[in-house]
Amino acid sequence: MMVRSLRSTALLIVIVILAALVASYLYAITSKPALDDEARQAAPGSFIRLSRGMVHYEMTGPEHAETVVLIHGLATPSFIWDHNVAALVSAGFRVLRYDHYGRGFSDRPDVVYDRDLYDQQLVELLQKLNVKPPVHLVGLSMGGAVATIFTDRHPDMVAKLCLIAPAGFPIEESLAVKLAKMPVIGDYLMAMIGDRIVLEGVKEAFVDPEKLPEFEEKFKVPLQYAGFQRALLSTLRHMDMDNLSETYQRVGKQQKPVLLLWGSKDQVLPFANSEKVREAIPQLVFRDVAGAGHNLNYENPEIVNPVLYEFLSDRES
Repeated sequence: MMVRSLRSTALLIVIVILAALVASYLYAITSKPALDDEARQAAPGSFIRLSRGMVHYEMTGPEHAETVVLIHGLATPSFIWDHNVAALVSAGFRVLRYDHYGRGFSDRPDVVYDRDLYDQQLVELLQKLNVKPPVHLVGLSMGGAVATIFTDRHPDMVAKLCLIAPAGFPIEESLAVKLAKMPVIGDYLMAMIGDRIVLEGVKEAFVDPEKLPEFEEKFKVPLQYAGFQRALLSTLRHMDMDNLSETYQRVGKQQKPVLLLWGSKDQVLPFANSEKVREAIPQLVFRDVAGAGHNLNYENPEIVNPVLYEFLSDRES
């Protein structure tokens, strides 16, 4: 009798715990407001509707100049280019930057976030904005992977390719990323402490802690809206960012001008991976930035901007 009572009590405790976990999860995924038109009114830049939803972008510079497209990485939206746009515009380029689906002030559709989605978004954006190809692509981190995939699939649409610490090759994943990729466990952890995990990851991308507060304030604004965590999880699970060596090799065979920049103190994507990119694209121009971290375009614009300008302006490269 006592054994049966203990079993019943244990079962009841398990049920209560599970109910509490489910309740907390449901609250977490429904507590954030949706990104709507009212929220967009406070955002800088412009919006355009594509097949998967509204996309936030900013286009600046002379209308008939060569177009440079800036592509951000996994988590940080297009404000990551705040310290680069003006320099490129002053150099005579037309500059387009935009937020990926699920990031910044772009819509967060409930879809699979894979290579096809990011490629389709950029194709549609250029077409809808009547941007005449070929364009120059500048991609940071996952944005470098997106830019390389785009160049592989649409070689006639790309003139030059600039890669800043690009994703695409194997790395040692953190415990947080490994857990995030696991069904159920990853969804629960991301819903409960996802914002905290992402913000901690942001800190790893910096070398100078004094530049973090301003960056974090910008980062937290779009983070308050629903859908970011779901988009991040889906990307980690479906983008297959560590398996792009063949894509890089195909781009290398195009003999297209390519620039590669990498910070020697990158704690997100190891500097050693720069050698793998160079092996895949032998003709590229390589610039290692001593002492720089992952977000070198944001932290070290005084170094990065002149290198970008020189490469993009060189008619012989």
